[in-house]
Amino acid sequence: MPHAFISGRRLSALGVVAALSLGTAACGGAEATSDSGKPIVGLITKTDTNPFFVKMKEGAQQAAQQQGIELQTFGGKQDGDNEAQVQAIENLISAGAKGFLITPSDSKAIVPAIDKARQAGLLVIALDTPTDPVSAVDATFATDNYQAGLLIGKWAKAKFDKEGKQAKIALLDLNPNQISVDVQRDQGFLEGFGIDVKDKTKIGDEADPRIAGHDVTDGAEEGGRTAMENLLQKDPSINLVYTINEPAAAGAYEALKAAGKEKDVTIVSVDGGCPGVKNVKAGVIGATSMQFPLKMASSGVEAVTKFAKDGTKPATTQGKDFTDTGVQLITDQSQTGVEAQDSTWGAQNCWG
Repeated sequence: MPHAFISGRRLSALGVVAALSLGTAACGGAEATSDSGKPIVGLITKTDTNPFFVKMKEGAQQAAQQQGIELQTFGGKQDGDNEAQVQAIENLISAGAKGFLITPSDSKAIVPAIDKARQAGLLVIALDTPTDPVSAVDATFATDNYQAGLLIGKWAKAKFDKEGKQAKIALLDLNPNQISVDVQRDQGFLEGFGIDVKDKTKIGDEADPRIAGHDVTDGAEEGGRTAMENLLQKDPSINLVYTINEPAAAGAYEALKAAGKEKDVTIVSVDGGCPGVKNVKAGVIGATSMQFPLKMASSGVEAVTKFAKDGTKPATTQGKDFTDTGVQLITDQSQTGVEAQDSTWGAQNCWG
């Protein structure tokens, strides 16, 4: 199987290839292996372009080589491409995979396909983004996304309080589906900033006058730029911008720069990719919460391999319904009472 990501447009063709090359494999059967004799494990990410998922794939490939399994990888055309992920699951079932790791593009819509895979005997592990409900998968390896949002919210509140500034907040979210990772980061940020979020499972029901508005970015730089332009038209007084991830933050900065406002606005984000850490050092991003995608993926591959060998399923972090792979605030503008590492540490530990 090639190690390149596979776009949604190619998934149907892949299914034909998989059927031809792995036609003798039982559908999800316990003894199914690839032609090489190695157990098959899948990795299904939201896209094949976001550096976070590129690094996740690298981590999975390294672990697959160490564990002696065959890794088959798939990625959607864009964030929110549930159809491509459903097709990828069908392909893995047909290929006789032992299990797969998935970053759900739609936490709810993907559940029926996951149910089908589990009924066929595959172990399913969600990475980064929990399914809805969380129990739809056998395990979840992820950042505590609410904590990631909380950290940048607390940092922003401490900064604005110290400077005696009143915040006018723009929130650049992921997409209209309100998937778990999107909701948790957004709501965590607002709570960290001291805003009543009302329903923690819902974006946009807040009534705080400091919120200028929400828009969506698809987690991409272009989307971040467009969303920022839209919100600046709505309220030119925006001086604090939360973004779902660092590509969206980079786009937001370009929009602010074009409007001559980049020096007057603080941007916070979540990711911890090397480009994002560089933007922290350059002052483009005030603070970001670093995730560890390589750890998520490598731990996931190890868990599926162990399941293939002896049927053992992974445990969760004590007190949580998922395995917490950690989060670290990165900033060069330290704030009293908010624990953080600087961009030098970030550059030593970043990904992408």
